[in-house]
Amino acid sequence: MKESRGTKTAFAIAAGIVRPIMNLMISRTWRDFDKLPEGGFILCPNHVTEIDPLVVGHAIYSSKRYPRYLAKESLFKVPVLGTILRNTGQVPVARTSAGASQSLKAAREVLDAHGVIVIYAEGTLTRDPDLWPMRGHTGAARLALQTGAPVIPMAHWGAQELFPRYAKGLKLFPRKRVTVMAGDPVDLDDLRDVPLTRTVLLEATERIMQAIAKDVGVLRGQEPPTVLWDPADHGQAAQGRNFDNGAPTNKTKDK
Repeated sequence: MKESRGTKTAFAIAAGIVRPIMNLMISRTWRDFDKLPEGGFILCPNHVTEIDPLVVGHAIYSSKRYPRYLAKESLFKVPVLGTILRNTGQVPVARTSAGASQSLKAAREVLDAHGVIVIYAEGTLTRDPDLWPMRGHTGAARLALQTGAPVIPMAHWGAQELFPRYAKGLKLFPRKRVTVMAGDPVDLDDLRDVPLTRTVLLEATERIMQAIAKDVGVLRGQEPPTVLWDPADHGQAAQGRNFDNGAPTNKTKDK
């Protein structure tokens, strides 16, 4: 993807601030990044802590690519942060159907230009008490099947020790070790030439999430659960920090 001078400058400024700080706080290992395609692709990492985007962004930028996230629209209104997000070409996601459609259109333009779109398929930090990936939303699968872009699962582990899920502060000492690993493309070939039904989207999403869970298991040296955690089955709210305080009003499997 040919980046404009302004975008490169914005990324360089952001990276010049964030990367030295991250390197002070963590020792890092990037694994199997040679698996990343040269063209456009959808990257789907696991989501265990609020600083995940910094860790994943650090790793992707270090591999000479410019990550574009599907980020909550509200973040673009935050002073300074919003300016950085806009200048680096991040993609705002609105909660309305029209807004979601526009976000997918913008994401498709990034892919068409051979860029990298990062989608947290879980939609929020995992609710699994053991921090395994939970059931996913269908946005990444929909984008993949509509565009033909490959989906690359990404697993990382260790960042949750630096900043535990929904914590109020960093745990700086001792210095934490973080490993980020790129996985093999998710096989969706048999789903690409069939009608884009709900069943197809759910199947593609399940394959993506299982691939992420498998790679997280490699990093943890453990077997992931066969059935991924579903917040609706455990009376957990779909959004917010106090997710155990109430069940979501919509208990369908896909939201």
